[in-house]
Amino acid sequence: MPSLDLLRVAERAARIAAEYLRSVERPADPRRWTIKASRDFATDVDRTAERLIADVLLGAEPSSRMLGEELTPDAAIELGGLTWIVDPLDGTTNFLHDYPQYAVSIAAAADGVLEAGVVLHVPADACFRAARGAGAWLGERRIRVSAIVDPAFALIGTGFPFKDLATLDEYQVQFARVAARTSGIRRAGSAALDLADVAAGRFEAFWEQRLAPWDIAAGTLLIREAGGVVTDIEGRDVAIGHTAVIAGNPAMHAWLLDVLNGA
Repeated sequence: MPSLDLLRVAERAARIAAEYLRSVERPADPRRWTIKASRDFATDVDRTAERLIADVLLGAEPSSRMLGEELTPDAAIELGGLTWIVDPLDGTTNFLHDYPQYAVSIAAAADGVLEAGVVLHVPADACFRAARGAGAWLGERRIRVSAIVDPAFALIGTGFPFKDLATLDEYQVQFARVAARTSGIRRAGSAALDLADVAAGRFEAFWEQRLAPWDIAAGTLLIREAGGVVTDIEGRDVAIGHTAVIAGNPAMHAWLLDVLNGA
């Protein structure tokens, strides 16, 4: 299936899930939350949204497979054929607290190459989308990464360790280095939206020590199609896997990579 056709399927699935998320009762009582790990929650809402997405994606391409955060998180990451990489609710903790920063994230990869990606900001009904070779868009507006290249004027997005605090000390050193050289740092709690904000030029750059494929796949394609760069902490292109992420416009990505590595 061509990239633009994959994009249309992904957007249709994302919109169905987003409509469900806006209509459902928010499970505000913590007794209804599933604790996946320390400070990491899921609910029946997440799982239902992923099932709705799976019905659309696998219905459109029955031979495809799906790697989803809630239903198939331990599925093998296979590079052959068509794989959908899905986070039905990126920012679950925000959703549970009615903090309006959460999204549906869906990407399509063919033989390991990202072909299409959608990040739909649910409360705002704002749809970021990209197809390989066709650019990145917010609604009907084409988006580009920021043109700011001076760190003194840069706004940087981040995600800090919250599941595993073993790297918190290292992160705090990184944070101090970046904070001392930039105009500000923001942490809103949805990596998919953070990456979309890099693609839209709202953040000059972003970093997080470890993210999952469903957190980053769609956002990675958005940034690359918007003219930006996404790598790991070693400067290698990120693949579909669990990895650190450094992203930004080309100049700010290079600067942030140096700063985080102690230069």
